[in-house]
Amino acid sequence: MLVVSDTSPLANLAILGHLDLLREQFGAVRSPPAVSRELAALRNPGAKLALAAAVEAGWLQAVSLPPSAPYPGELHGLDAGETEALRLALAINADRVLMDEKEGRQRATKLGVRTIGVIGILIVARQTRRIESLANEIARLRREAGFFVGRALEGQALAEVGE
Repeated sequence: MLVVSDTSPLANLAILGHLDLLREQFGAVRSPPAVSRELAALRNPGAKLALAAAVEAGWLQAVSLPPSAPYPGELHGLDAGETEALRLALAINADRVLMDEKEGRQRATKLGVRTIGVIGILIVARQTRRIESLANEIARLRREAGFFVGRALEGQALAEVGE
């Protein structure tokens, strides 16, 4: 499965100590240069170490944008990480893009690119018993990563895993 990631899923799962969930669920994950730059600016030393270890292990791969990478109008106004992640996904015909931001996900859908975010990854982890409690992980996302999760999304996710 070809998977490209934006910054948020990588950073937030690394902060939680769950970066390995990406390797387990997708094998290799590719990220464009803008995402690498954004990850380099992380202030969480544990997350930075986890990301460096994933790169060293080879399953998290920094990939340059091909010169022919498309730049459709739907990408205008997105941040650099989202834009490059979607451009790379389109260029390599990725199966999924890991992305959390609502606007980026909406535009990906318009472009025919399937997305999954941190909550989706944690749902799968809960269903496969890799985490004990989705509610606890959502609380940790808020507390440790400053991650916004809307109450409606939280309710849907918890209902999906029976919590």
